[in-house]
Amino acid sequence: MQPLTLNAADVSTWVGRMWWPVLRIGGFILAAPIAGARVVPGLVKIVLILALALLLGPLIQIPAGLSIFSGAGMLAAVLELLIGVAIGMVVRVAFEALVFAGQSISLTMGLGFATLVDPQRGAPVPVLGQLFMIVGTLTYLAVDGHLLLLGALAQSFHTLPIGAHWDTGIFLTVVLWGARVFDTGLSIALTAVIALVIVNLALGVVTRAAPQLSLFGIGFTITLMSGFLVLLAGLGGILSGISSLIDGALTAASALAGSPTAGVP
Repeated sequence: MQPLTLNAADVSTWVGRMWWPVLRIGGFILAAPIAGARVVPGLVKIVLILALALLLGPLIQIPAGLSIFSGAGMLAAVLELLIGVAIGMVVRVAFEALVFAGQSISLTMGLGFATLVDPQRGAPVPVLGQLFMIVGTLTYLAVDGHLLLLGALAQSFHTLPIGAHWDTGIFLTVVLWGARVFDTGLSIALTAVIALVIVNLALGVVTRAAPQLSLFGIGFTITLMSGFLVLLAGLGGILSGISSLIDGALTAASALAGSPTAGVP
């Protein structure tokens, strides 16, 4: 049995083959929903990045002559990291829009003081924002969004090859999609917000007509009850809006990974 011998050229080849997919996959894991949450330990993220790199590594074409320590190699490394972040961020922003929608409703109905610590964001979030986030996460898992997102990441290695010159307009696409996502989040909360604003206007008229009534004594209770009634009445539309938002985010991520000039769906 001959001993296993290693030389510098073999080690450099192996390191180079693992280095490039690790960069894109690492950026993706850090930005993707669920996997990029702060509650996920760093060791778990590292193991997941390495496991995906080992699985996708043999399927990736590494350009010949692209050195890790050259100027072109450093630029390619930065671009690889940004591509992974962009693909994961497209869906991550959709969840931020759900938090925004829940926060808008909470502030209007008087639940702005009721907050919970969101494990994914590591920051206090209003209870309705947390509720919308949970519904969005369950919807994301129910439609196999995590598998679709991994498929988009794998496809990106063919449509956006390592070291190739591609249109940096991909990042403009992410920005435009983010603007549209928050517009969609506002539309989810718009019906409830308008109804609660009308309730607050009615309370203002009543208080003006009868100053002896205590606005803080009865107004908060009426606004809170009205908010829950509005949420129950519009629950179907809210769930439909959340599902449409998640589906649109997954479609945008697939389009983003499928073509460097893909537009916002």
